[in-house]
Amino acid sequence: MTVVFGVDIGGTQTKLGAFSPDGTLLQKWSIPTDLSDNGTRILPHVADEIRRYLLENGIPLQGVLGIGLGIPGPVDDHGYVRTCVNLHWTDFRPALEMRRCLPDLPVSSPIAAGNDANVAALGEYARGGGAGSDSMMMVTLGTGVGGGVILGGKILGGAHGLAGEIGHIATNAHAARDCECGNRGCINECSSATGIVAYTGDLLRENPAPSALRAYPALTAEIVCNCAKEGDELALSALRTCMEPLGIGLAHFSHAIDPQVYVIGGGVSHAGEFLVALIRKAYEAHMHLTGGRGAEIRLATLGNDAGIIGACMLALTERGAGA
Repeated sequence: MTVVFGVDIGGTQTKLGAFSPDGTLLQKWSIPTDLSDNGTRILPHVADEIRRYLLENGIPLQGVLGIGLGIPGPVDDHGYVRTCVNLHWTDFRPALEMRRCLPDLPVSSPIAAGNDANVAALGEYARGGGAGSDSMMMVTLGTGVGGGVILGGKILGGAHGLAGEIGHIATNAHAARDCECGNRGCINECSSATGIVAYTGDLLRENPAPSALRAYPALTAEIVCNCAKEGDELALSALRTCMEPLGIGLAHFSHAIDPQVYVIGGGVSHAGEFLVALIRKAYEAHMHLTGGRGAEIRLATLGNDAGIIGACMLALTERGAGA
């Protein structure tokens, strides 16, 4: 029996998945991310978990076809991490360190590392919302706005690992506050869960109109989305305003790389097709060269499994390339 491992390393939890050679998920589990000793225990702990799985399932280390790693920070095309604040890593090569933790792993079995958002995008491209497309960009709407681009089945990382960072494109001409990056008008500042809450709070203070939102002592993006779906005018106005810069940003990306599909994921995407419709309206309004048409905009479908599935696909891609 042979197996591929997909590992999604987070600042709190590390998710692991064991997959068959065709990418079928066999088992998934998670462990606490051990941040002690400046993060030097993280990969040895992952290696221990891999050995445990192999022992319990009677698989020799020689049966490991590859290991993919999703890292919460920039990773260049050579697998180099200049800094990963969440994991306390600096000047680090996670794939090389992982191999040192598993010295008996066959040389022919690749260990590949990539940025976690890009790796999740690869998962959605292969098995989720982007399945069947030739090119795709995933946009994650959570605490911040992230993204990953897949072209020809491969992650587009860019010279500095910044490809797909749609959250820091400035398309909001009416921004009231600076983004955490120091720029003003970033999509991140308005279309993220944090931005939705902040903008809606501003609107409630400025507009005395009645709203169901006023019944909540503390707003969340989920509350705003639910009230908008139920027809609350202030909530709907806030959500339209917050999604418009994202739609404009997607139009900018289409004019640059022209993906076939955009996949919307992250916690805010749980609002479903209602949210996609708002994004699509703003997107199509700025796609003049195509008569309003352009990429499809779909919802992500893999949820929390996107990272481990994408990490598995990253390893299989490296193996297929003869890495």
